[in-house]
Amino acid sequence: MSAHGPTSPDRLAASLGALVRIPSVNPHHASPRSGDDAERHISGWFAERADALGAEVVVDHVTDGRCNVYATFAGSSDRTMAIDVHLDTVGVEHMARDPFDGAVEGTRVFGRGAVDTKASLAVVLDVLDELRSEGRRPVPTVQVVGTVGEEAGGFPGAMRYRDWLLENGLSVDQLIVAEPTLCAPVHGHKGGCDLEVIVHGEAVHSAQVSTGINAVSAAARIVAVIDEEHARLAASQWTTPVGAGSVTTVGINGGIAPNIVPDRCEMRINRRTAPGERVESVFAALGDLVVAAAAPAEVELVRGLAAEAFYREPDTALVQRISEVGGAAPAVAAFGSNALFYSDVAAELVVFGPGSIDQAHKAVEWIEISELVRAADIYRRLFVGTG
Repeated sequence: MSAHGPTSPDRLAASLGALVRIPSVNPHHASPRSGDDAERHISGWFAERADALGAEVVVDHVTDGRCNVYATFAGSSDRTMAIDVHLDTVGVEHMARDPFDGAVEGTRVFGRGAVDTKASLAVVLDVLDELRSEGRRPVPTVQVVGTVGEEAGGFPGAMRYRDWLLENGLSVDQLIVAEPTLCAPVHGHKGGCDLEVIVHGEAVHSAQVSTGINAVSAAARIVAVIDEEHARLAASQWTTPVGAGSVTTVGINGGIAPNIVPDRCEMRINRRTAPGERVESVFAALGDLVVAAAAPAEVELVRGLAAEAFYREPDTALVQRISEVGGAAPAVAAFGSNALFYSDVAAELVVFGPGSIDQAHKAVEWIEISELVRAADIYRRLFVGTG
């Protein structure tokens, strides 16, 4: 993967294709077709590649043998820039073609991770290799961060990178979270709160319904109340730059046998938070709704992952610079990202990357090669401070 010469569409496409051919499916999405190696192989590849490019490399264990990789390329100034690229992808069982062929066909590169989000890793490493071949250093010190576990499992990679920075007394001036944004600088998206609800009823013979407490019926009342709450939030006059909050039931399981009134039902609720909403208040309000709806059944509430919304004003230097050189207006997004966990370690924070989120997670995933070239041009200008 030589990077001698100017940005080459063919070289970028080939580099991305090679990354797609390294399966890195999140273990929560693992299947016979994907295998269960998670990000282990791509983490190893990235560490070796970054070392060959002259970076100072740290391999940081996160969980179950899965490692973040932090590759630091020394700059010519005291400014720091980090690019966080999550190394995992979603599952592949539903894909319509070989998910790991990394095929280059016409104007596109195909395969799982092509757009979400191995494209950014291929582009950033190509630009740094190009600068190295020219005998140049980036102006900021650039830390390319490969994180595990973004697609499922509670963002362990992002939280570990944040903690690693804090443990070492570090922060970054500018942090880019790689996601497919059509090269627009995204300066805000919603956060979220996960709530597990365990409904406890009283089991009796199903011929004696009135003498027991049906946990599934109580759960059904909770579902109805959650739907009403979502409608209330959607109709609220209170709004934010990324819209209002939302809430929905995302899982339910209960029942023992046809002749037993169920005494237990488990359910999961996901609440998306808008800027200004506080996690504690959101959990408290949800809990009140659930408890009231379930009565006379009792409920056990287990809080899961929680994050307040990511939002920065669009007038920061990083957002404006990406917008200026890339020709795309600042935007907000519906999806979430690792940016939820970096407010305390980054002075400026943005979500940015080539390709469209519309192609992510689908049965056929692809990215336009022109998007790779566009992103490479933006990164080169960010690194060298020209144009």
